[in-house]
Amino acid sequence: MNAVDLPAVPRVLIAEADPWSRDLLKQVLLNVRCDVRLDVCADGRQALEWLGQHPYDLVIADWELPGVDGLGLLRSGRRRNPVLPFILMSHRNDSASVREALPLAPTAYLTKPLNMQGLTQRLQDLLLSAGQTVSCDIPGLAPGMTLSVFLERRRELADGAPLLTDVQRAVKRSLNPTGLDLKVLEEEVRTDPQITAVLIAAANSASQHLGDAVQTLSQALHRLGAGQSMNLILGLALKRSAKLSDPCLADYAERYWELSLHTAEYSRTLARLLDLDQERCYCAGMLHCLGDLALLRCLQEWKLAGGELDDLEEVGDALATFGAAYGSALRTRWRLPLELRELIAAVYQLGGGVYSREALVMNMAAQLARLTEHEGVEALANSRTARLLKIGLPELLRLRKR
Repeated sequence: MNAVDLPAVPRVLIAEADPWSRDLLKQVLLNVRCDVRLDVCADGRQALEWLGQHPYDLVIADWELPGVDGLGLLRSGRRRNPVLPFILMSHRNDSASVREALPLAPTAYLTKPLNMQGLTQRLQDLLLSAGQTVSCDIPGLAPGMTLSVFLERRRELADGAPLLTDVQRAVKRSLNPTGLDLKVLEEEVRTDPQITAVLIAAANSASQHLGDAVQTLSQALHRLGAGQSMNLILGLALKRSAKLSDPCLADYAERYWELSLHTAEYSRTLARLLDLDQERCYCAGMLHCLGDLALLRCLQEWKLAGGELDDLEEVGDALATFGAAYGSALRTRWRLPLELRELIAAVYQLGGGVYSREALVMNMAAQLARLTEHEGVEALANSRTARLLKIGLPELLRLRKR
């Protein structure tokens, strides 16, 4: 089926088991056709059921689906509609696998990690006529919707923090003639809370199922590999409100970002001083304001949908009321490792019982980061955290001068 044969609004099915790859495909597709009617599932049986219920204009499926695999789905699709556009994806790039799929005539056989530019071009060819562009209005607010209700409903659906890094430039600077340099990419994006959180979450998804939990950006990049890491990072930039355009909200985000950076740097320095895991402490410090930043992104979505945000006090009240809850919801929904979440929690307070030395480091780093330029460290030197870490005034003074 050619683009000219498609209905005014095409219907597309995405079947992909990995949640992060599924979300990436969704964003790439919506970037090509924002008006598409989209069905998304993680299971081959569900995809097969929908395939029998709806006349799809395009199916995108992973070969390695649970239940019914992508090849079985393609076979069933061919029996129903021999010309149904069908993109089959797989990690298999051997000639035997390709020969197995070819008799079923997939529209495209794409090996993972996907080539984003190539996928985008194929989707444009299949879903748009030559020269056609599609624009979509941002959905308005429901009648009578209040800010507090909007934020409460968005808490479990929020996309996370806005991007604080120019991802296009970061990826471009990380490319060399032999491919993507993961070490350079890590240096380019390590100060971005959203990228750090998403890559760690993706590296711990069930589709990776390799060894111990990933708790640092470096570990995530190496487990995901260059291609998938680059795709996920670029995919984040496709989402709505990926960057904050509102000056007031951007100013708030800058302040929370600076607090994250300072906490991360203090925690890494303290961890190095005490011979602890520097990178894990750094990541915990970088992620501790994730909820506040995610809330600011939702406030921009509120404004874009036609909501009013009258003054700084209203923004501050929203942050005080919802910021912590947004952070907790994101860390839980994205299934960040429990050990990392415990370090993030220690930034705010130490619970009862026995604390790890890394938790104490995070608590001390947060206290240092929150000091104003006119406040000294004498009170911190006499704190319970300092006593448990066996850090005195001389060490804290040196830390403050860095």
